[in-house]
Amino acid sequence: MVVLNKIYTRTGDDGDTALGNGARVAKHSLRVTAYGTVDETNATVGLARLSAEGLLDAALARIQNDLFDLGADLCRPEMEKDKQAEYPPLRMAQSQVDRLESEIDAMNANLAPLRSFILPGGSPLAAALHLCRTVSRRGERLTVELATMEEVNPAAVKYLNRLSDWFFVASRVANDNGAADVLWVPGANR
Repeated sequence: MVVLNKIYTRTGDDGDTALGNGARVAKHSLRVTAYGTVDETNATVGLARLSAEGLLDAALARIQNDLFDLGADLCRPEMEKDKQAEYPPLRMAQSQVDRLESEIDAMNANLAPLRSFILPGGSPLAAALHLCRTVSRRGERLTVELATMEEVNPAAVKYLNRLSDWFFVASRVANDNGAADVLWVPGANR
C-alpha cells in the first residue's frame, strides 16, 4: 500500500530520483523518461475520459489502472536483489495485452475498412484519443530504446504497442463508428 504523508522530499533537488528498487538515477535517464511518458499518457487518458461515456469510459478507466501498473513495472529494473525484495515487483502480464486485443477486435468489427489515412480530429473524444495514441507511441519508442540497453519486461513493450492501436480504433468508434473520420486528402492544398 502506498502512503504519501509528505509530497515534497527534497531528495531530487540535485537532479536524481529513486527507482522502485531504491537505486538513484538521473531524472533525465531513459528509464525515467520512459515511465514519465507512460504517466503523461495516463494524463491524456484522463482528459479523454471527460468526453467518454459508458463502455468506452469503463475501458479507459481500466487502461488508466494498467498504465500505473506499467509505470510500476518500468520504474523497477530487473535486478538480482529483487528476488529478495520485501514484495515482488509488479510486472505487466500477457493477459493485459490479450484484453486490449479482444477490445480492439470487438470495436473494429463495427467499422468499415479504411481506404485512406485519417487525420486526428472529428469529435472532441476522437481528437483526445488521437492525442493518447501519439503520446503512448512515444512511450513505446522510449521503452523499446530502453530495452536495447537494459532488461525490460516484454509484456510492457507489447502492451504499449497494442495500446496505441486501441486508441486509434477507439477514436474511430468515437467518430460515429468511422462515419465522422476526417480523411487525409494527399496533396489537397498544393
